Amino acid sequence: MDRTGGSGGGSDRTQPEESKPLLGEMSAPEGNKMGAAPCRRALLHCNGMRYKLLQEGDIQVCVIRHPRTFLSKILTSKFLRRWEPHHLTLADNSVASATPTGYMENSISYSAIEDVQLLSWENAPKYCLQLTIPGGTVLLQAANSYLRDQWFHSLQWKKKIYKYKKVLSNPSRWEVVLKEIRTLVDMALTSPLQDDSIHQAPLEIVSKLLSENNNLTTQDHESIIVAIAPLLENNHPPPDLCEFFCKHCRERPRSMVVIEVFTPVVQRILKHNMACFTVFTESLLFGQDFGKCPRLRLFTQEYILALNELNAGMEVVKKFIHSMHGPTGQCPHPRVLPNLVAVCLAAIYSCYEEFINSRDNSPSLKEIRNGCQQQCDRKPNLPLRLLHTSPDLVSQEATLTESRLKPVIVTSNEIHVEVERNNTANQKMTANVGNDSEPNLIDCLMVSPTCSTMSIELSAQADRILGCYVEILKMLSDYDDWRPALASLLQPIPFPKEALAHEKFTKELKYVIQRFAEDPRQEVHSCLLSVRAGKDGWFQLYSPGGVACDDDGELFASMVRVCNNVHILMGSCYKTKKFLLSLAENKLGPCMLLALRGNQTMVEILCLMLEYNIIDNNDTQLQIISTLESTDVGKRMYEQLCDRQRELKELQRKGGPTRLTLPSKSTDADLARLLSSGSFGNLENLSLAFTNVTSACAEHLIKLPSLKQLNLWSTQFGDAGLRLLSEHLTMLQVLNLCETPVTDAGLLALSSMKSLCSLNMNSTKLSADTYEDLKAKLPNLKEVDVRYTEAW
Repeated sequence: MDRTGGSGGGSDRTQPEESKPLLGEMSAPEGNKMGAAPCRRALLHCNGMRYKLLQEGDIQVCVIRHPRTFLSKILTSKFLRRWEPHHLTLADNSVASATPTGYMENSISYSAIEDVQLLSWENAPKYCLQLTIPGGTVLLQAANSYLRDQWFHSLQWKKKIYKYKKVLSNPSRWEVVLKEIRTLVDMALTSPLQDDSIHQAPLEIVSKLLSENNNLTTQDHESIIVAIAPLLENNHPPPDLCEFFCKHCRERPRSMVVIEVFTPVVQRILKHNMACFTVFTESLLFGQDFGKCPRLRLFTQEYILALNELNAGMEVVKKFIHSMHGPTGQCPHPRVLPNLVAVCLAAIYSCYEEFINSRDNSPSLKEIRNGCQQQCDRKPNLPLRLLHTSPDLVSQEATLTESRLKPVIVTSNEIHVEVERNNTANQKMTANVGNDSEPNLIDCLMVSPTCSTMSIELSAQADRILGCYVEILKMLSDYDDWRPALASLLQPIPFPKEALAHEKFTKELKYVIQRFAEDPRQEVHSCLLSVRAGKDGWFQLYSPGGVACDDDGELFASMVRVCNNVHILMGSCYKTKKFLLSLAENKLGPCMLLALRGNQTMVEILCLMLEYNIIDNNDTQLQIISTLESTDVGKRMYEQLCDRQRELKELQRKGGPTRLTLPSKSTDADLARLLSSGSFGNLENLSLAFTNVTSACAEHLIKLPSLKQLNLWSTQFGDAGLRLLSEHLTMLQVLNLCETPVTDAGLLALSSMKSLCSLNMNSTKLSADTYEDLKAKLPNLKEVDVRYTEAW
């Protein structure tokens, strides 16, 4: 018979090429001697057909025993051979049949298979392969040549993997082991089989080998890493291998293996791994945030720390972050940012882990911020917690007539907590205990915004980790395309309260929050608010009196201002009145304090509160007026407010026409000029149809208190103007928005205009859901035109 020992797939190998480091050119650290440069070998490709690894399948089986007698020789001749159909399974250790009868009554161990060959003979069934076993031969017959070759390569692969598992399970000489690992890797790279397990199986074998042998030298470590590097280019390392890589990063951060080999591995992890950011919880930070293998996150974390240990430090890390983003303005890999944020959150969390573990009776963030919980309310004898001064200390200090109490210091291996109290502030806070009424605003202004100071000193290692990963968050916030998603991920404040009480952390993180505040996009700066009612957001934490505020409200003013224009934030994020009401209820004291110090943004806020009648209490209104008149900028803006109020009252008193139609092609400037030229306090019907007015004219329309009918047909009046009208023109009864660019975002605001009885939304971007919502919330609506919309 003729035997052929190969398949249609050729065995030619392409020459390996050296790949450049993905972080660019970097000089190797001095003293790094490995014998050979740790370069990555290129993937070796196989020419010809490609096959999927078989795990099971149907095939014809015939077993031929070696003839010992003349009779047995006759019985085993090719004319008397009997073929049996079997469903064979290629298990990890053997070939077995689903119906263990006949030829396949017993499974065939891979160790018993001496050889696997393709064969053919004249005038006989084709597509056969031969398994040589002790005492005979097993013939397998497939339906076609492709299936035959697929069975051939699959059996060869299973047999060789079984052999390498046995050989590498009991290593004796490491030079032999290293040679076997290289042969194993070459086998995986040149195999014509295409399956995830082709590259994963060798990695798992090496991973098990490393986990069971902890006495390897550094040279052995690096040699093994270089040997398996080609397999890591398109595959994640197994968990045990991740731990091995983490150990190498910690012990040899300056090794060129970190840059040359680990860089493409980490880049692949960040680009293709799936991070879970549905909810930020402690379980997420403990390792559930990085898909199915949390050790990938640990490896990425240690790799970045190793980069930070190089001579260039954060410059190398910055170059790595830039390589992940790409040179264009838009990162092409959507998973990179969530994965990087997951790594940063977990690393920052680990810095405070010892403190967090003793949190059972530690103060809440609200307690840290308010500093008003008494010692008697707390359980004693915790190694790490926020302590308040005891009554004994208070009495001792009172007898010495000192204005300040002695600081109380708690020391642990890594963290020191120090709390200082001011007697006056403490008395004021104590006086308000049990009083549910709102504290006097003057008291709020006079009491220091910080009732307690908390100083947390981390270990040197934890401090380096914290500094590295906060810097990465800063880098991420510098990319315009990443900033909206980053703001959304950080909106729920996923940091432990110990980090928020740490002055160094909040001071460094301020840069990120400042970048959010300066971004004019709504999806960015709206994330400064709390994610839900009753939960603090960045807006509250960095406001005067907030736990993270250390700049007397400068960042708070910046968050409100947004690019030196308070109307951007209020106009794009919330209805103006709703936003001002929120400030008046929660942050009126800080706003007045900043206005007293001449902050122009806060002066504008107070003026708008007066203009929109946000404050009902007369005493509070007088306090605001006194605050405004205490500075030059406040006095000037208050006078302008008074002038506007007088003009409005004069406009209402003088009256004017009840109907007005602007000529076509009129602009916003034309409308403003017209309304400022006379009195229109009695104007009830205004038609701007077929003009060129936009949403900018809304600020003039809201000064028409008697307006009941407004025609905006075929204008460029949009959502922003519609939101402003809905806040002020509450008496409007007829509104024509036909052929305007309004969308659901603006149309939903009409639900507050309860007087509307006629509404034309013909040829707008109205959706069916919004239409149903408007019908439910506008009880007086009788005439509606929704033709040529989705709701039609």
